[in-house]
Amino acid sequence: MTIPVGGDIGDEVHTVDQALTFTSGRGLATINGKDQEVQKGDLMVVPAGTQHQFVNTGDEPLILYTIYSPAEHAPTSVHHTKEQGDKEEEEGIDEAPGWARRSKGENEKEGLVRLSGKYDD
Repeated sequence: MTIPVGGDIGDEVHTVDQALTFTSGRGLATINGKDQEVQKGDLMVVPAGTQHQFVNTGDEPLILYTIYSPAEHAPTSVHHTKEQGDKEEEEGIDEAPGWARRSKGENEKEGLVRLSGKYDD
């Protein structure tokens, strides 16, 4: 995602954990009401249910990559801007895969995961 100079992502809360890696620029992260400066090379984790906001406070675009766990978006999604991401979500183009919306037990019944964590050869 690219946040333009002076831009922000909007105050958000997700139902899943989020890990963000910042690759360019400088900004201000507000996580659960606490401010923290971020810059190129920083990594932040936002736990599920935590209110957060990222603002570009620098003089160049703030570029970040984010991973949601479990998945909150389609596996092929790439959002270059917040506007693009919002639009694709609203249009139903970007939906989390079914397995990400099911419990571990449900995925076990589907054969997608084993509770033991081990697979037969």
